[in-house]
Amino acid sequence: MKTLPKPTVLVEPHTKQRPRNVDLMNDWQYVERSIHRLLAAWGRDVAGWDDKSGLHRHIWDQAECVRRLRERVEQFPGGKADAPVSPRLEALANTALLAPSLEDALDAIYELLLKTLVGAYGEYMAGVHPVHDAPTIALLHEINQIKSQQWLWYRDYRRRHPHTTDAVFRARVTAQLEACGHLRAALPVAAGTAAQPAGVTTDFRLSRFSARTAPIRPRIPFMDYVRADFATNLEARRLFWAYGYMMEKNLPDDQLAWIYYGHYMPWAWQHDVSRHLWDESRHGDSGYSRLRDFGISLEDVGFSGYDQGARETELAKLAAQLGLTTDEAFARQRELLAPFKADPLTPAQVYENVFMIGLVAETGYFVTKNEGYVDFKEGQDLESAEMMLFDIIDETAHVQYAHKWLPLLAEFAGLDNSGYRERGVKIREEYQANANKNVAELLRTLPRTPGHPAFVFYQDLLARIRATCPLANAATCPPRSPKPM
Repeated sequence: MKTLPKPTVLVEPHTKQRPRNVDLMNDWQYVERSIHRLLAAWGRDVAGWDDKSGLHRHIWDQAECVRRLRERVEQFPGGKADAPVSPRLEALANTALLAPSLEDALDAIYELLLKTLVGAYGEYMAGVHPVHDAPTIALLHEINQIKSQQWLWYRDYRRRHPHTTDAVFRARVTAQLEACGHLRAALPVAAGTAAQPAGVTTDFRLSRFSARTAPIRPRIPFMDYVRADFATNLEARRLFWAYGYMMEKNLPDDQLAWIYYGHYMPWAWQHDVSRHLWDESRHGDSGYSRLRDFGISLEDVGFSGYDQGARETELAKLAAQLGLTTDEAFARQRELLAPFKADPLTPAQVYENVFMIGLVAETGYFVTKNEGYVDFKEGQDLESAEMMLFDIIDETAHVQYAHKWLPLLAEFAGLDNSGYRERGVKIREEYQANANKNVAELLRTLPRTPGHPAFVFYQDLLARIRATCPLANAATCPPRSPKPM
């Protein structure tokens, strides 16, 4: 077996205050941050619901690994967490990024990069003084514990999705690791040759459509009834919030693009977006969990995307080209849509995405969410109430993120951010007016006869929820605010 080089141990400093291990930790930080970017780059291709949850959690895990290393670097006088690192590390990251497939990319991330880092951290901890460098040892123990959980996910994923890494690709990544000394010693940085973020100098593009294994359409369309009854029917609101939170599983896959194409923003922004992303993924899990509590499956309600119209249009085109039925095209949608790549987000688009989520969608729902919390609590459905409360807590932080970062996002995009609050108010008012108009039309036109399939299905969903957990105030709860959008 090949013997790897020993990690650098603190024996001689660059200056009186800044030891060589600072440079090594900055190299490690770059690789951890590159893994963060690789997960963002390939994450939309992960299809299973639970696997999406795992990958979204790892985005946050990686952000926390980077945070720990950055904070330790800056504890040393003269230590700079954004100091230049060797372009050899960029070559390593880009080689892993440009994998032939999702499965090869996951092998590079979790087997080659992760295991190399864990080994480097372990050897470093074994070589340094256990008292003098105790803070570094402590944080590396914490990071390796995070890595152990990531590895357990990957090992389970590989059991369910066996794969042999492309041999040529594996050899390329291995060669780059060797060129980087297996991350055991800080790499020299020549003037003017610093590494760029992973992927910036490549033509890599994220997938246009988030992969799915779950059905993307409901068994029978029912949401128009929920929209129509939202303000006047507490049981309809309970169905909406479970379904609506389940749908928030879409936003993290959009936010992967914020991370990847927002590379020019400070790390603190990436860290906030990573937490926002994980929160939204958990909201999706909350909603799906509540639906399952009520005996409702994704096969019943579907896991459609925010881009559902574009997805269905492309699938219809492909069905016509390939001589497939619509159902056959939808059944093969993961395979058929895989070649579609998204256009890179511009700084202006990143700004607009953050604005629309923070100042419109999240700000716009606080009134109805608080009403839902109160009504479910009074109706003795405490689990639904708790689901509402934790979402409100998270969304409060997310809106604060938007206020915090919109000025700098606007600066990078060359946009005027003055009056952004007023713009948010105006758009929310427009959305509310359109929603009210649509509800009035639905109330006028929706069939509610006992034999109509959509109405019967809607009533069946409500009956399943009612049978699981009847609301004590279902008949007495007064009308509430209309659905905002």
